[in-house]
Amino acid sequence: MKYLIILLLAFCFVLPVAKGQMPHDGIYMNKKLACGALIYGNSSWTNYWENQLFRENQNIGRLTTESMTAMLAYGITKKINVIAVVPYVRTNASQGNLLGQKGFQDASIWLKAKAYSKHGLSLHGVVGFSTPISNYVLDFMPMSIGLGAKSLITRGIITYDLPKHLYVNGSIAYQMRSHVKADRDAYLSGGKMYQTNQVAVPDAFDAALRIGYLKKDNQLELFAETFSCTKGDDIRRNDMPFMTNDMTMTTVGVYGKYQPKHLGVNARLSYVVDGQNVGQSLGLSLGLLYIINL
Repeated sequence: MKYLIILLLAFCFVLPVAKGQMPHDGIYMNKKLACGALIYGNSSWTNYWENQLFRENQNIGRLTTESMTAMLAYGITKKINVIAVVPYVRTNASQGNLLGQKGFQDASIWLKAKAYSKHGLSLHGVVGFSTPISNYVLDFMPMSIGLGAKSLITRGIITYDLPKHLYVNGSIAYQMRSHVKADRDAYLSGGKMYQTNQVAVPDAFDAALRIGYLKKDNQLELFAETFSCTKGDDIRRNDMPFMTNDMTMTTVGVYGKYQPKHLGVNARLSYVVDGQNVGQSLGLSLGLLYIINL
């Protein structure tokens, strides 16, 4: 908690806080415009997919994941932005004896650039890197706060502006992940025994389609997202998840932002409608935004 308080105080004094731009959208900060956000997130589920079997686990009950995320963005130019993200995460189970985990998760930094813009059509490229910033327990799924892998992410974005301030946004990304060190000398994956504590976390990709309304700094958006690992195994019957699992999910939701001047708020509601080796989670996030011209 003391580290979270330090993080919040740092943002109060250092931050010029946020226009709400993200690594997957086509919104940019102008040159020398700094922005940031403090975002609270809450995601929970009671049922999950064990491979393709949809079931509940009474040893866990309802698994809740809470987060407080600090974001900072800066306009290098009006077409090139850098974004930094630091999340603090806490997990908790409503039943059983599994202890929840908490701590700083994986910090990430993104560079987003607009490559083309003409007649309402714009193309964007994004590259990002994330790495754990605390020594959290990763071999304790689903209570762990992260997978512990370093990641290199590349993303392509296409946005088309429609009449009456409407827009369509599509994106696709590929995530390369590093090996991680498990708290065991051997592990099973795909029915094969590996005599090592070095675990290959599967690479992954995600894609999204967004339809929204954007006028000045006010925004309303409907979205559908899909996430899938490129390979991996399934959760064994009545076993805990593991870092080698092939996790897939399809999520739908709505996002909104209201920012009449420098200070603003945003909110996001999402629901996993289908998946494999993941929980059917309902997620909600609320953010405080602020902009300042340096």
